[in-house]
Amino acid sequence: MKKMIVDDMAVAFTKRNQDDFISLTDMAKCKNAEATGLVISHWLSTRYAIEFLGIWETINNPDFNVTEFSNIRIDSGSHAF
Repeated sequence: MKKMIVDDMAVAFTKRNQDDFISLTDMAKCKNAEATGLVISHWLSTRYAIEFLGIWETINNPDFNVTEFSNIRIDSGSHAF
């Protein structure tokens, strides 16, 4: 695994086949080193992240349940979500 420096912090990344992967945890540490879980949790609950995950799953997962995901997508961004 290789590392790059972002805002004086090391962020790990790796390459598999032709795809690049970056450590979400390391990126969250740049935002708040004390509470990386909260940073990731907040990011995952945003409507933008939910829409991105839905598109990614639609493209990459032949068993993706589009109907069930639609309910999640509609609720995303609400205070109850």
